[in-house]
Amino acid sequence: MSHQTSSQHPGARVVVLSGNPRTSSRTTTAAVHVAQETARRLGAEQPVQTVELARFAAEILAEAHPTADAALGTVARATVLVVATPVYKASYTGLLKAFLDLYGPGGLSGVVAVPLVVSGNPAHALVGEVHLRPLLVELGAVVPTPSLTLVESQLTDLEPVVERWWTDGGPALTAQVAAGRAELVEVLA
Repeated sequence: MSHQTSSQHPGARVVVLSGNPRTSSRTTTAAVHVAQETARRLGAEQPVQTVELARFAAEILAEAHPTADAALGTVARATVLVVATPVYKASYTGLLKAFLDLYGPGGLSGVVAVPLVVSGNPAHALVGEVHLRPLLVELGAVVPTPSLTLVESQLTDLEPVVERWWTDGGPALTAQVAAGRAELVEVLA
């Protein structure tokens, strides 16, 4: 990986939202790697937070869901949100959809989202673009980069894939974070 760092966005909060129905999954591990690299490149001083939906999956559809409510807040306050899912039935997981359905309109307004999809088959390369991006945009998130799609064979050596993704999409992501922070300063002034 390139070891350039930036101190442009020290207050940036980078959060992982993993929709894998298993805890400690390869999907989550890949998402944390991407989030840590994102935080490093943004110069974020806060540690990456991880929300693994599998840890409270049974609660998401329950009438009362205090753990899910806390997670909704963590996700909505992210500066950059890495939304990770394995491919299930040529789309994202139902667990991820059920969680995101708890938001009202604009629930992710102001969040810069990075769709990350893990697939066993390169034929599913567009799942992030065709299914996950529209869902995130519908909730108000801004998705300035192409989705990051990883096939299982790439999970053992993520660095070259993430480096290519950053080379292609990093400037747009960084610019969007800067634009969002400028808007926040204007609102607070």
